[in-house]
Amino acid sequence: MASTTSALRASPVQAPPVPALRLAALARIACDGGASKPELLRDLAPLLIPRLPQADSRLAVERALAALVMTGAVREDKARFTATEAGMSTLAGSLSIKGGVAKLDWARLRDIWLVAHALGIGHEQASRLKRLAKPEGLRAAVVQKGFGLPVRPDASPSKLRSQLAVLALERAFGNKIKSGFDQGGLSAKAGRLLASQLAGSTREHGTDARLVAALAAEQAGAKKPDAESVRAALLRRWLGDGLEAEASNAAQAKQPAPLQPAPFVAANDAASARPDLAGFSGSVARLARQRAEGWPGNRKAFISHVWQAIRDAHPEWRLTEIEFKCMLAEAHRAGLVVLANADLKDKRTVKEVQDSAIAYKNTVWHLVRVAD
Repeated sequence: MASTTSALRASPVQAPPVPALRLAALARIACDGGASKPELLRDLAPLLIPRLPQADSRLAVERALAALVMTGAVREDKARFTATEAGMSTLAGSLSIKGGVAKLDWARLRDIWLVAHALGIGHEQASRLKRLAKPEGLRAAVVQKGFGLPVRPDASPSKLRSQLAVLALERAFGNKIKSGFDQGGLSAKAGRLLASQLAGSTREHGTDARLVAALAAEQAGAKKPDAESVRAALLRRWLGDGLEAEASNAAQAKQPAPLQPAPFVAANDAASARPDLAGFSGSVARLARQRAEGWPGNRKAFISHVWQAIRDAHPEWRLTEIEFKCMLAEAHRAGLVVLANADLKDKRTVKEVQDSAIAYKNTVWHLVRVAD
């Protein structure tokens, strides 16, 4: 069975009050009596690789540190950085830490509170979150989060194997059933084999712990199943996604406000000084009469000649030739003017015929008919 898409990516963690890297830097500075810049780079920069090259990862950490100093969350004293009271409050609120931050060391802050934040379970009881510091608790939480199960870091590997086997059975039916499957009738080996169908590789795992470890590594994106690799991969993903989101927000902020399109001015809008269709048609008829040729009852004016007359008589209309011809066609369709085509083409009037042409459906008009 094909492996499922990790819910660790499908369900992104709610954005923290401060960017992810800045929050991680604040957590490192808030404990162990603060941190120097080399200590901060040593502990955080490796977590940005391979998303960023080594030089860029160091620069990202330095920028996060500068931002913390500028916002008053961190102060510098003799090349050592410590968290201010405001910084401590921000950290405790962001990570849902109760009982104070100063008593925690970096390892516990990283392995429990930052991991819980990365998994989106920081609101859980502290007694449960403390299990994240242990390999079994970390793996359990990653697997449960990844497969959409209730997150209980204190769940045993055998309990997880049973939950995963039920999930695998439901997915085998295309999630069209909600299984009431009882694991009691299956051996542990059979349950592991069924649960392994959820993994990218369906190889057999000798114990429940190995099954959970392999699934946890796959969900976190770790190359190895040991707890340290799973934890590092999880934090790398969280920090990397945070940096990408921060860069995207910064790029959007730099973009100029979209230009507002100029309001459309209709031909009959008083502000445009253009007449309505009836007024336009009256002007056309008047000027066409002045340019018309022929005999009484069959007087016509070339459209190109009428266009020249309209342009000269009404420069305030600011008409273009294509606008004029379209308005003329609309006037004809409305019965306000009558257009005709040039049946007999005189070589002397070839240019006038070509310049006058208005194609409309299957007809080409060249002339404005003038009523006597």
